Amino acid sequence: MAGEIEGAGELITGALLGRAVDGHGDGHGASGLCLNCGTARIGAHCHRCGQTGHVHRSLGAIGHEIVHGVAHFEGKLWRTLPLLAWRPGELTRRYVEGERMRFVSPMAIFLFSIFAMFAVFSWAGISAPSEINTGNPETQIEAARQEMIAERKELADSLDKRPAGSARRVRNEKRIAELDRVIADLPTVEKSPDGHGGFHVTTRYSGWAPLDHGIDKWNKNPALMLYKLQASSYKFSWLLIPLSLPFLWLLFAWRREFRLYDHTVFITYSIAFMSLLYIAVTVAAALGAGEGLLVMASLFIPFLHITRQLKQAYRLGWVSAVFRAIILSFFILIVIILFLLLLLAMGMSG
Repeated sequence: MAGEIEGAGELITGALLGRAVDGHGDGHGASGLCLNCGTARIGAHCHRCGQTGHVHRSLGAIGHEIVHGVAHFEGKLWRTLPLLAWRPGELTRRYVEGERMRFVSPMAIFLFSIFAMFAVFSWAGISAPSEINTGNPETQIEAARQEMIAERKELADSLDKRPAGSARRVRNEKRIAELDRVIADLPTVEKSPDGHGGFHVTTRYSGWAPLDHGIDKWNKNPALMLYKLQASSYKFSWLLIPLSLPFLWLLFAWRREFRLYDHTVFITYSIAFMSLLYIAVTVAAALGAGEGLLVMASLFIPFLHITRQLKQAYRLGWVSAVFRAIILSFFILIVIILFLLLLLAMGMSG
């Protein structure tokens, strides 16, 4: 079941990416038949399906198409990023009102920024911990044993450096004797034929078998489950958009001139900016920027950006924009919690 869910997530993400980056290339020539649908062209592009009249067949063109499709570097990106950073509401409104070819589409820059953010996190070493104390009795006993053995070795090595009869040597010898007694008294966990410890028990957490199975998986290997959670977070990052949509709609439910499409563009551009912001924060942290400055940037800039985007996109006054930004900030926390709960549920269901 988990594999099917993850596969669906990859399929949807891939479809969104393909839809977002689907480009038609550069047009050359003013006449001829369209190689895609056979329609007689009257310009550089087919007026029926939109395909360019000139089709590249060189190896170098592949790299060009990747760059063009993912980020539209030849003009569109540099028109989009300044507006996304400083006038996000204007960008949202202009895109909604029909200026589509001038800017990178919301979904394209959303997917690009999300994937780039996780790549930068990986480069910076931000990942799930590989070892976590699960709290199982076997693990706790063995961890305590190893810790005391290490302490005993350190004390024993220091005895040669202390003169006989010195107060420090006497204390160390007493501590070594105490550690020997405790280590000897620790129970030995013997493995039963099924691979479990002699006192392993199956815990019923809720009485609902699927939930108990999921909780047991987390208890047995939380590091693996955290890794799967991190890996799934970018596959299902697009879920943040539909999860956020009802909350933003609530802020303007009585404003009939704003449609769900408008709110979706707002959300998608906003998440893309936040991803790019945290890429910048991560890189700045890796370069040694001050922790206080980074914390302030991570907290203050998002609120300021949301406020400006609300004011410009929905033509609000500053007071109304700030008020809605405060409410939206609480909604964002709810959306993040819902998103994490969905990922947890998918991880526990397999």
